[in-house]
Amino acid sequence: MKFFKTIFLLLLLLSLRAPPAFAQEYPNRPITLVVPFSAGGPGDVIARLLGTSMSATLKQSIVIENVVGAGGTIGTNRVAKAAPDGYTLLLMHVGQATAPALYAKLPFDPIGDFAPIGLVTDVPMLLVARANFPAKDLKELVAYVRAQGDKVTYGNVGLGSASHLCGLMFMNAIDAKLTPIYYKGGGPALNDIIAGHIDVYCDPATGPTPHIQAGTIPGYAITSKKRAATLPNVPTSAEAGVPAFDVTTWYGMYAPRNTPKPIVDALVAALQKALKDPPLVNRFAELSMTPVEQEQATPAALDAFLRAETAKWSRIIKQAGIEPQ
Repeated sequence: MKFFKTIFLLLLLLSLRAPPAFAQEYPNRPITLVVPFSAGGPGDVIARLLGTSMSATLKQSIVIENVVGAGGTIGTNRVAKAAPDGYTLLLMHVGQATAPALYAKLPFDPIGDFAPIGLVTDVPMLLVARANFPAKDLKELVAYVRAQGDKVTYGNVGLGSASHLCGLMFMNAIDAKLTPIYYKGGGPALNDIIAGHIDVYCDPATGPTPHIQAGTIPGYAITSKKRAATLPNVPTSAEAGVPAFDVTTWYGMYAPRNTPKPIVDALVAALQKALKDPPLVNRFAELSMTPVEQEQATPAALDAFLRAETAKWSRIIKQAGIEPQ
C-alpha cells in the first residue's frame, strides 16, 4: 500500500510541475485573425502581411476573417466573446481607443475584455480627392471646401473608423463642414474616390499610396512629421499649411482576456519576429509605413498606449460635440 501511495505522490508531483498541455501543443490548428473592416482596406492589408509571416513562425496557417460593421465594433465584440485559447485574435486600429467615447452601450470593454499582444504600426493618413477635383494643392482644396461647404462629399467608413476621425480632424482644422458618404470599409470607399463618385477621402497611407504613385488620384497631404519616401511629392499637412491637421492611425493585436500567458508569449514572439521579417518590412515601406520598435510590440506597451489614447480621444470627441450613440 505504501508503495502505491509513493507512486501516486510522484505522479502528482510530476503533473504539477509539467508545463500545461496547451503550452506544449499551441498552436495545433489554424488561427483566425479577425479584421473588423472590409477586405482590401488598410487593416486587411496589414493583417495579411502579418498572417503570412507569423504563420511561418507558429507553424500553423493564420486565416484572415473580415467582420464588418458598426465602426469595427461587431468584429471586435466577436473576439471579446471568443474562447481564450489563442485561436481567435483581433487586429484593430485606433478605434479601440475611441469606441468608449463614441458608443453609449458597448457590448465589450475595449481594455478589460482583451489580452494585449502588442502594437504593430502607426500609419499616417493621406488626404486624397477624385482625379478631376478642381484644386492643385491643399491650399486650393481648403478654399474650395470653404466656398462650397456641405456640397463637398467625403468618404467615411463609419463612426470611430480612421476615416471618420481623420474627417473630424480635417473639418476642425479648416473650420468647415463636408457631407459624409458612408461605406462598410476602406476598400469600397477607396474604389469610389478612384471612380470619382465622391470628392475627398482621408485614408491610412496603406490604401492610397499605390494609386497616388500611379497618378490615378491626387494626394494633397500626408499627416506624418516628414514626407514619405514612397511619396516624395506629397507634402506633410504642416508643409501644406494646415499644421492642425495632425492624426495617425495605429494598429494593435489582441487576444480575448484570460488567454493563458504561455499562449500570449508565443504570439508576442511571433509578432516581434514578423515585424523584423524583411518581406514584411519592405512591403510596409512600399505602403508608407514602418513596423514599431520591438519594445512597443509587447502586451505592456500596448496596454499603456491604449489607456493613454482612450483618454486623449475622449477629450477630442467631447470637444467636437459628438454625443455617444
